[in-house]
This record gives sequence, C-alpha cells and structure tokens, in this order.
Amino acid sequence: MNEEIMKNMDKMDKYIGKYATKNSDAVRLENEEKDIRTSFFRDIDRIIYSLSYTRYLDKTQVFSNIQNDHISRRMTHVQMVSKIARTIGRALNMNEDLIEAIALGHDLGHVPFGHPGETVLNRISLEYTGRYFNHNVHSVRILKDIENHGKGENITLQVLDGILCHNGEFVSSEYYPENKTKEEFLKSYENCYTESNAIKKLHPMTLEGCIVRISDVIGYIGRDIEDAIRVGIINVSDLPSSITEVLGTSNREIINTIILDVISNSLNQPYIKMSNKVYQAIKDLKQFNYENIYYKANSKATLEKYETMYRTVFRYYLNDLKNKNNKSAIYQVFLGDMCDNYLINTSDEQKVIDFIAGMTDDYFTRTYNECIKDK
Repeated sequence: MNEEIMKNMDKMDKYIGKYATKNSDAVRLENEEKDIRTSFFRDIDRIIYSLSYTRYLDKTQVFSNIQNDHISRRMTHVQMVSKIARTIGRALNMNEDLIEAIALGHDLGHVPFGHPGETVLNRISLEYTGRYFNHNVHSVRILKDIENHGKGENITLQVLDGILCHNGEFVSSEYYPENKTKEEFLKSYENCYTESNAIKKLHPMTLEGCIVRISDVIGYIGRDIEDAIRVGIINVSDLPSSITEVLGTSNREIINTIILDVISNSLNQPYIKMSNKVYQAIKDLKQFNYENIYYKANSKATLEKYETMYRTVFRYYLNDLKNKNNKSAIYQVFLGDMCDNYLINTSDEQKVIDFIAGMTDDYFTRTYNECIKDK
C-alpha cells in the first residue's frame, strides 16, 4: 500500500489530544489483516453496512403506531447522537472515528416497540433462559455473535465497550473512563446477563465512550419533547420555568446549551463533566419527561397488548424449533444462513429471542398476525 496514502488515512493520531484514544490503540477480539482504513473508521463501515443498522428505519424511538412522518424513529435518534457526540469530540480534540462508530452502533439491540418491548422480552428471557435482556448488551451481541451469519463483525474492543456502556438512562454530572483489558470487558459483558444491577455499574473505557453516553441523553431529552408536542401529549407551556430558564424551550436550544456546557467544563480534562446547574436541569427535565411523556406514550391496554404479542410470537417460533419445522419463517428468514457455530452453541430459546429482538415494528406486527391466523 502506498505509504503516503496510509499516512493520510492515519493522520488523526498526530493531532488528537493527550486524553484521546489513538487509532494505534485499537484492539480487536480476533486478529485480522489491516487495509487502507484505520480500525475505528473500518468499524463505522461494518456497522452502517450491517443488516441491523438498516432496520433502525422502522424501530420505535418513543411513539409506536403513530401516523405522523415527523415523529422520530430509532434511526433519527442514532444520527442525532452521532452528530452531537462528534461536535463535542471535535471541540475536545477526541477521536471522532471512535465516537461515530460507538454512536451509530449503540442502539442496534433495540427491539420492536422500544423500551416497553424490551421490558417484555426481558421477562421472557428470564423465564426461559434465566438471563437478563438489555438492549445495550444485545447491541454488543449483535455485532459480536449475530451479524455476518453468526460469525460477528470483529468490532474493536473500544467500540464494543462504548456501546455496552452507553446507557443514557443513567445520567451523571461527571463521566470518568475506566481502563479495561479484553478479559475484563468480556467479564463485564457476561455479568450483564446474570446480575440484575450490572448495567448500572458500567463505565466506558474511553473518553470517547463517555462523550457518546452523555450525547445519548442530549439526543433524546429535547427531541422527545418536540415529538410529544406534535402528537398532543403536552404543550410547550407545560415545561417548568426552572428548567427552561437553564436549558431553553426548543430542542435546538436544549442541545446547544448542554453541548456548550459539556465542552467548557471538559476541555483538556481526563473526564467529561457538566456544570451543577445544567446537570440538575437535565435531571429535572428527565423526570418531567417520564411523568408527562414516557408513562403516557402507551396506554395500559397497549402495554398488555404488547405482552400478548411478544409471548404469542415467542411461543410460536419456539414450538417451530422444537418440532424442526424448517418451513417456518425463523428458519427461512433467520437461521437458514447462520454458521454452524451459532446453530450448535445457541439454545432454541435464545435463537427465538435473537430473532424477535432483530425485528422491525412492522415485521413484528405482521408476524404476530400470521401467528394468530395459524392457530
């Protein structure tokens, strides 16, 4: 390979800050040949070309079954998080390729109907496998064990770790990276399946991962308000003045305020930090969103319907596997081209969970309707 071309592709390492992650620090779970791209740049390509990334287009962000083309879908959120995180990363002189890879892959594991669906699938997983289901953990599983016909995409440790630790549901005023070996990461990942509080203890191993984690919050907290206003759940006048006086009233103002606050408090520091004033306003706004948006986004009847749908589809396909019905969609659509390692080492129950988790909202609904027709 031409030496000048390689230098051009890898010049970022010369200019990023002392607390940034260098491309030369990238670690993969399996060794592989290098090409013209740097490791994190290559991860971006692997993520955006994955089948799971394509399915972001029809996955719920907050509101499901809404006939409004301006309501956010999971793809919208992921792109916003990527842009917000890269803005912070550029201002702080971080590795933007690592940031983008984490941001674009962080929600691959989200299931049909968003968090309400995840809650149901977690209950099913616990009942049938004794293991917890969390979307951030499943995002890693997708890239590690499901994509590429069950062989995985061999994504770098730093990207997988950032995805695992991204949860914007857990907001902090400061984010410190936590050094990890490959073995420590894998142990932490596995603990998330067996310990109920393991996901609450996760800390990214890089500052870039910390940036994506706070950017996940910035990416949804204001946009969800705008979506709620569009569907008539709240009015902008409902927002408490104690919050709007600090953060602003529109998504644009909220994003701008938090980004600038994070940058000014984190520049040339080994951590990502917000001011106490902005942190408290985010906490208050998050609580407002839960009480006035998330708890009202789905009625009790809708949540009960999701429970019925998930359990019906799960039992239907599990029965097909037990009876080796190779004409079933789980064989035709999912298992037919999976590698032997996945087929041999994955339980039937986990195969069904993997299949359902990867479905889009529309495909899941069609599948459920076919299941009840076939009864």
